[in-house]
Amino acid sequence: MSAPIRVAVVDDEELVRIGLAAIISAAPDLTVVGEAGDGAEVPPLLSRTRPDVILMDVRMPRIDGLQATRHLLETRPDPPRVLMITTLEHDEYVYAALRAGASGFLLKRSRPAQVLEAIRVVAAGESLLFPAAIRRMAAAYGRTTPPARLTAREGEVLRLMAEGLSNGEIAGRLVLGAETVKTHVGNVLAKLGARDRTQAVIAAYESGFVVPGSGG
Repeated sequence: MSAPIRVAVVDDEELVRIGLAAIISAAPDLTVVGEAGDGAEVPPLLSRTRPDVILMDVRMPRIDGLQATRHLLETRPDPPRVLMITTLEHDEYVYAALRAGASGFLLKRSRPAQVLEAIRVVAAGESLLFPAAIRRMAAAYGRTTPPARLTAREGEVLRLMAEGLSNGEIAGRLVLGAETVKTHVGNVLAKLGARDRTQAVIAAYESGFVVPGSGG
């Protein structure tokens, strides 16, 4: 049996932290390794607990989730995956954090099963969550950037990534082998300069390569 996914919870509301920790601890494949109440506490928390995934509140009193996320992604050689926690789908802080390298976001009203699945998804590297909401945020907050030079097949793969499809689902849709799709996804990320799938999809919408309403 593989080791459980190590999770840290960072939120200034104690009740939220307790609730999330209880939900996570009840899952046999997840474990809570630490908690913090502000972004300022994230560096020592990381050094002490070495989590695989951090649930990070967007708005905190001293250092918010955006600043904390940007700092850890810029300073850690092998940073944990970051799931932003927010009350609003259309949050400019969430969007900025996704552009900075966070892997996805959760709404505070999410059901327990959704929280657990989101943690598992980002821990596995399948970073895209709530693609429709990401699309709307890109339209609202995005900046126009030049499209990358993708091959026709890489373009097809990126459009399916924007629909929220996994590698396996893309392979089925395009009738390709799983390893071939994995190679295409890697090429797309490299050409876009994207850390993960979420950043790649944001870049696709911002550049106009994928148009809202065309899929996803």
